[in-house]
Amino acid sequence: MPKLNRRTVLAGGAVLAGGAIAMSRSSDKSGPRDPYFIQMQQALMAANIAQPTLVVDRARLNANIDGLMTSLPDGMGYRIVAKSLPSLDLISHVRQRSGTDRLMTFNLPMLLALAQAMPNASQLIGKPLPAAAVRNFFNELPADNAAAASNIQWLVDTPQRAEQYAEIAEAAGVDMAINIELDVGLHRGGMKPGDDLNGMMEKLRQSNRLRFAGFMGYEPHLSKLPTALGWRERATNGAWEIYQAALSAANSIYDDATMQSATRNAAGSPTFRLYENTDLANEISVGSALVKPTDFDTDMLESFTPASFIATPVLKTSDQTQIPGLEFADDARKVMDPNLDKTVFIYGGHWLAHPVDPPGLSYNSTFGRSSNQEMLNGGSELSIAPDDFVFLRPTQSEAVFLQFGDIAVYDDGEIVDRWPVFPASA
Repeated sequence: MPKLNRRTVLAGGAVLAGGAIAMSRSSDKSGPRDPYFIQMQQALMAANIAQPTLVVDRARLNANIDGLMTSLPDGMGYRIVAKSLPSLDLISHVRQRSGTDRLMTFNLPMLLALAQAMPNASQLIGKPLPAAAVRNFFNELPADNAAAASNIQWLVDTPQRAEQYAEIAEAAGVDMAINIELDVGLHRGGMKPGDDLNGMMEKLRQSNRLRFAGFMGYEPHLSKLPTALGWRERATNGAWEIYQAALSAANSIYDDATMQSATRNAAGSPTFRLYENTDLANEISVGSALVKPTDFDTDMLESFTPASFIATPVLKTSDQTQIPGLEFADDARKVMDPNLDKTVFIYGGHWLAHPVDPPGLSYNSTFGRSSNQEMLNGGSELSIAPDDFVFLRPTQSEAVFLQFGDIAVYDDGEIVDRWPVFPASA
C-alpha cells in the first residue's frame, strides 16, 4: 500500500493527487427527521427505555396480517413461521389475528416451548431435525403435554432419516406423522420424484408407527430470479411440475382419505403470491413479511409495510468526522462525500440492520464496525443529540429479534406492551 500523505489520499475510493479530484462528489443525503420516528422516540423515552431495543409497530403488524389474509385464494391455509416471529406473544398475536392454528417450527427449544404453550396448534417442522433432537423432544416433553406430540408433522428428507424416526417412534411407543421434503429447485436437500420417493412412501404406508402426512416444497429462489426472458416463469413451472409429480405418485400409493387430508405446504414470504389457487398447494407459510425486514423489500411484497425497527440511543455526536491516524485526510474525504460531515456514536451496533432515521446515516467503512459504540456518519443537515434515538431496519427477523431482550410493542404513540423472545440459543 502506498504511503499516505497530504498530496495523495485515498478518500472513500477517490484519489486526490496534487489537489486534482479523480471522481465526482457525492450528494448530501441528510435532511429533516421523519415525524413517525420522532413520535416513536418520544414513546421510548416516556417508557424509560434507554438501551438498544427491538420495536414492533402493532398497527403496521396488524395491517400486514390483514393484507396477507385477504390476499390468500379461497381455501388456502396459512402457517405461521415461528423462527421469523420468535416470541410466544408475537406468535399468539398473529395466530389470533389471522385465525390460524398452524405453525412452522425449526428447532427443539421452540418446538418444546410451543408444544407446551399451544398444545392444540398444528406444528410442521420446517427443517429435518437430527434423530437425537427428536428423541430429546419425546424425553423432555412433560407428560401432561403428551397430546401435543400428535399435532406435529416431522419433516423427513431422506429414506435414512425416515428409518431413524421409525426406530425412535418404536422405542418411544408413539405414532409420528411424516411430512416429506421435496427438492423443487432450491437444491438444499429433499426428495425428488422417482423410485426412492416411491419406496419411502410405500414404507410409510406399511409402517405401524409412521404415517404419511403430506409434502413440503420450499422455493424461495424463485423470487430472486429475473422475470426477463421468462427465467422466473420457467423455474416456477419446473418447481410445480416436480411437486405435481410427487403428488401423482402419492395418489397411486395412498387412499383418497389420506390424500384429502394431506398437507401440501409451499412458499414462504418471498413467493406466496405465486399461488393463486389450491390446485397444487393447500397452505402457504409466511412470517417475515409481517414485520418486513429489508431483505423482504421485493416486488411481490411491495404492499407490506416495515413494522420492526431497532431503536438505540445516541451516546455522542460530533460536527466532524475524524479517522484515527488519518486525520489529515478528513477534509479531503468531506470534499468527496458531504455525508461524512457529522458523526454519531450509538449504543451498541454491528447488527444485521440498515440505518433509516435520521435520514442519510451510514456506516463508516474506514473506521469499521463496532458492537460497542458504532460510528455512523451523516451530512450537514443531520440533526440529532445525545440521548435521542437512531432507528435501523433489520435485514432479517429470525436472528436479529433475539438480540435485544423483550420486544417493545408500539401502538398509537405509546409503548403498550413488552413481548419476551425465545432464548438466544433457540
